[in-house]
Amino acid sequence: MNIIAWLLLGLLAGAIAKAIYPGHQGGGILATIILGIIGAFIGGSLYTLLTTGTLQLAATSLSIPGLLVAVVGAIIAIFIWGLMTRRTTI
Repeated sequence: MNIIAWLLLGLLAGAIAKAIYPGHQGGGILATIILGIIGAFIGGSLYTLLTTGTLQLAATSLSIPGLLVAVVGAIIAIFIWGLMTRRTTI
């Protein structure tokens, strides 16, 4: 997949995931694109694990099912990022 398709998939998946996930997620358009690209890898790897039973690094394509998988992966990435950056109060 070429760079423009990756950027478009990242932007769409990141924006949809940020709209679905409750709460405020900071970051601008670059953070949204990176979130979507990371989500495409997370979602693609989980999809491959569930369908084939093997864990391998895979990404989704720029299609409707690929976008849905990337959005699910981006939501998982937002959740994990929130767990890592959560501040505890004493």
